[in-house]
Amino acid sequence: MNTLSNPPRVVVVGAGFGGMQTAQSLAQSGAEVLLIDRNNYNTFIPLLYQVAAAQIEPESIAYPLRTVLRRAPRTQFLMATVQNIDFEHQVVETADQLISYDYLVLATGSQTQFLGVPGAMEHAFPLRTLDQAVTLRQHILQRFEQAAREPDPVQRQQLLTFVIVGGGPTGVEMAGTLVELKRAVRRDYPGLNWQDMQIILVQSGDNLLANLPDRLGRYTTRKLRQLGVKVHFQTRVSRVTEQAVEFQNGSVLPVGTVVWAAGLEAAMPAATANLSTARKGKLAVRPTLQLIDHDNVYAIGDLAHAEQNGKSLTGVAPEALQQGVAVARNIRRQLRGKMPTTFSYLNKGRLAIIGGYAGVGKIGPILLTGFLPWLMWLSVHLVYLPGFRNRLAVLLNWLHGYSRGDRAIRVILSAPMTTNPSSDGAQGDRPLLLAKSTGHF
Repeated sequence: MNTLSNPPRVVVVGAGFGGMQTAQSLAQSGAEVLLIDRNNYNTFIPLLYQVAAAQIEPESIAYPLRTVLRRAPRTQFLMATVQNIDFEHQVVETADQLISYDYLVLATGSQTQFLGVPGAMEHAFPLRTLDQAVTLRQHILQRFEQAAREPDPVQRQQLLTFVIVGGGPTGVEMAGTLVELKRAVRRDYPGLNWQDMQIILVQSGDNLLANLPDRLGRYTTRKLRQLGVKVHFQTRVSRVTEQAVEFQNGSVLPVGTVVWAAGLEAAMPAATANLSTARKGKLAVRPTLQLIDHDNVYAIGDLAHAEQNGKSLTGVAPEALQQGVAVARNIRRQLRGKMPTTFSYLNKGRLAIIGGYAGVGKIGPILLTGFLPWLMWLSVHLVYLPGFRNRLAVLLNWLHGYSRGDRAIRVILSAPMTTNPSSDGAQGDRPLLLAKSTGHF
C-alpha cells in the first residue's frame, strides 16, 4: 500500500452536490484537499428521471470531476471506493492506499430504500444513479418493442402497465414524464392500442409531495389524473415479482415495469457503524455539522441528520450546496484556530414539476401552480447544471421535445442481461411471464 501524508489535509468522501461544493470552496484555504468518489463524474440527480424517459442523454447530466477541479491546484481527485475509516488514527483506506487526514468531510449521499418489501430490490427499478437511469430507459423502450409484436391483448396490456411506487417528487416526475413519452412515441407504433398503456402511481399516505403544502399536493393529484395517471392513496406494496405487484389489501396487479421511488436511506461509508446516529439511521451532527463523536469530521447532505428551528432538514440539493459552503468555512476557521459557526439554511423556495407544462412551488408564503412554476423549475435546474456544454445539450433537447412533442433519445443499446434492476447493467429483452389479476385495483 502507498501511504499518503501531507498535512494539513482535508479529505472529502463523496462528490455529490455537497461534496463537490466543499472541495471547490476549500480551493483557496491553504490546505491540501483530496476529493474521493467511486465515479470520475458528478451526476445531476434531479434530471435522472428525464434520462430514464428518453428525454435527455445521460452524458448531458454527468460532469467530469477533474474538469471541475482544474482551476484548484491544491485540490486533487481520487477515483476509488473507501473501504474503511480509522477515526482514531485519522486514516481513510481504499483498495491500495492509506490516506491520512486532518479534517474529514463525509458526503456519500443516499441510496434507494426498499423498506424490506420482498422482491422490490430484485424486480423494481430504482432511480438514484446514472447507470440505473439508463437501465430503466432501456427497459421501457424494450417494453414498447415487445408490446408491438405481442399478439395476446392481455399480455400486451401487461407489458404496457407501469407502476410507480412513491408519491414524492421522483414518483410524480416519473409519472408525468411517462405520459409525455407515451404521447411522443405513439405515432411510431401505429399498431398499438395506447388505451392499453396504464401509468399507476401508488402512495402510502393520503397526499402527494408531502414536503409541500397540502393544497399543492391536491393540485398535483388533479393534474396527474387529468393527464391519465391513476393515483392511489393509502396503498402499500407487500411484494414485487417479475410480473406483478401485490398489495397489502390482497389485490394483485399484473405489470410490465415497477419504478421504486418510495424512499431513500443514507449511504453510509465504511466503518461508521459505531458513530452516533439519529432518525432514519443518519449520522447525528452538531449545529456546526461536525459529528457528535469527532471535532474534525463533518457530515453533510442526505448522510447527516441536521435540524433547524426544531425541524429536520430534508437533504435536498440546495441544502447540500449550502452545507458544503458552511463546512468549508468552518474548516478554514479551525485552521486559523477559531471555533466553527452554526449552519443556517436559507430556504429560497421549493419547486416540483408534474408534466403537461405544469408544476407547483412554494416561495416564502406564496404558493404557485401551473405553467409558471414549471418554467421556473426548468430554468433553475438549467442554471445549476454543471458545464456550458451540458446546459446547451439539455436546453436543445428540451426545445426539441417540448416544441415537437418528440423524444429523440430512443436507441436501445446492446447490453448484458441482468435479472436485478438495481444492478448497473441494462436488462436484456427477456420474455414477460403472464400474471393473473386478483382483487380490485
